[in-house]
Amino acid sequence: MSEPKTNPEYDLVITRTFNAPRELVFKVWTDADHLKHWWGPTGFTIHVAQADIRPGGIFHYCMKAADGHEMWGKFVYHEIVSPERIVFVNSFSDEEGNIVRAPFSQTQTFPLEIYNVFTFTEEEGTTTITLRGGPINATEEEIQFFHSMHESMQQGFAGTFGQLDDYLATL
Repeated sequence: MSEPKTNPEYDLVITRTFNAPRELVFKVWTDADHLKHWWGPTGFTIHVAQADIRPGGIFHYCMKAADGHEMWGKFVYHEIVSPERIVFVNSFSDEEGNIVRAPFSQTQTFPLEIYNVFTFTEEEGTTTITLRGGPINATEEEIQFFHSMHESMQQGFAGTFGQLDDYLATL
């Protein structure tokens, strides 16, 4: 698959270090039986509808809040290089896997697709993940809205990565 182009000026970049070896951290990113235990917003449970985790494959899932509210999402994998790199496009979806607008985007300006590159590096038994992500096939308005949400997305990923930290500690 060819690599879509994002605007690096507006990309979200997050780095987080985990107290676990790279092979294990990579595995919990590429195995649906692990992903369902930690992926998603804090307080949500994950139901995996489809898990074909390979280049060209799809991870389609439902995030369910304690109050019953559901949000669907999917990853379309472009590249998986074990244990170094995962590249995918993520989007909100409906139950059938069709791309839809983000449920929180009342003004219809959150981008439909986000291109993500996750790199995994190890040093002395700890693993650092670096996420670089940005909108693709987006309007200028969508790009600006994405940029305006960086702080909120950093907080969201902090919660998700906190769950990953807790999950890794159980393995």
